[in-house]
Amino acid sequence: MSIFGKIMSTIFGSSTSAASTGSAAAPADSGATTGAAGGGTMSEVDVEKVVSEMAAKKKEKLDWKKSIVDLMKVLDLDSSLKARQELAKELKYTGDMNDSAKMNIWLHKHVMKKLAENGGKVPADLKD
Repeated sequence: MSIFGKIMSTIFGSSTSAASTGSAAAPADSGATTGAAGGGTMSEVDVEKVVSEMAAKKKEKLDWKKSIVDLMKVLDLDSSLKARQELAKELKYTGDMNDSAKMNIWLHKHVMKKLAENGGKVPADLKD
């Protein structure tokens, strides 16, 4: 599975646990990763709520709303430079992959946009 696929799967799969806390998330995993990409009529997953709940369970304070590294840590994914460079290739980053600061900023915004395009409810300030 691609790194972005793992990001989506972790967030969208976790939406079912958010549903048990009273949110109106998707009723089950069915279609969370495939139906959304195909333009299905799945309920939007509240990305901010799901990831914030996951972050609250971590011992380390992670600024996932600004940092791709912290977002990946919240999701228990490899956040190494190599993994981020692989994610950048998947998402067709054309900048200098050795300029990790610039790449990380691009990655975070692009991941948020892609989550929104695939059925995630993402606050506007995280996509800009």
